[in-house]
Amino acid sequence: MLSRRCRGQGAASLVRVLSRVVIVVSVVVAAALAGHGLIPALGGFTPVLESLLPWIGLAVPVLLAGAAVARSTAAAAAALVPGLVWALMFGSTLFRSPPGGPSDLAVGTVNVGVRNSASGEAVRAIAKDLDVLAAQELTRGGPAAKQLNKMFKYHYPVSTVGLWSRYPISETRPLDVGLGWPRALRAVITTPKGKVTVYVMHLASARPGHTTSRDASLAAARKLIDADPSKRILLLGDLNTATTDRGMRGLTPPLTDAQVAAGDGFGFTWPSEFPVTRPDHILFKGMTATKAGVAPATGSDHRAAIASLRL
Repeated sequence: MLSRRCRGQGAASLVRVLSRVVIVVSVVVAAALAGHGLIPALGGFTPVLESLLPWIGLAVPVLLAGAAVARSTAAAAAALVPGLVWALMFGSTLFRSPPGGPSDLAVGTVNVGVRNSASGEAVRAIAKDLDVLAAQELTRGGPAAKQLNKMFKYHYPVSTVGLWSRYPISETRPLDVGLGWPRALRAVITTPKGKVTVYVMHLASARPGHTTSRDASLAAARKLIDADPSKRILLLGDLNTATTDRGMRGLTPPLTDAQVAAGDGFGFTWPSEFPVTRPDHILFKGMTATKAGVAPATGSDHRAAIASLRL
């Protein structure tokens, strides 16, 4: 009988511990969501964590399950707090609808994958309904470039990035965004509704503990945008910076994110088989986004970002 009583007391003790753990973890998760911008970069770890910020919400059902096991009202209430914070931060994204309406320019950007032997097929499917397409990780004379040259009258490739357009391209120049070699470009496209200055960029990679080069290339990109007097600006590319990454504050504003303005959902693009973040972006100024989304890219580890704009 004593043994049975001891077992009962031990079980009750474990339940109390579980309840406390749920409460503490709930507070930590809520604080991480609401105050992530206040957390130091920690050598580049925090910006990468921010890239996955929407997924932190998956902790909520786990915490609620723990509260149910503990049969604790206090733990359940605590578990709902990060859920409420997540809903306030990202709930509108799930229910947002594209504004729609007439558009003048259909654009896209895709990292075709440097080792992708099917890159020609990928860009053919993506570009068929677009007026402008930017590509990264191009191989000079490779299948993607050859296919796009057939589909678009105007093109301007620079190193491993390129721009293709149904409208004339002028004022072209290669750009170095702090990488020591040109992996970006600037050009002007003359549409029936007027000129649009287009930047195509592939910024440095970001990994936990290694964001210094990416941050430097972001700063270089911002300087270019700030110095550009163009009425309409379009920035396309693999920026290696997620929408929720603090690094995006360097570009939005002054630019607007087409997915945030007119997209349906989060618009994750990487990795292609199960996207969990969005390093590929369509940013703009002096135009209105009417629709934005994501398209598959055969053989690439990225999906394409696409958008429609009204000039």
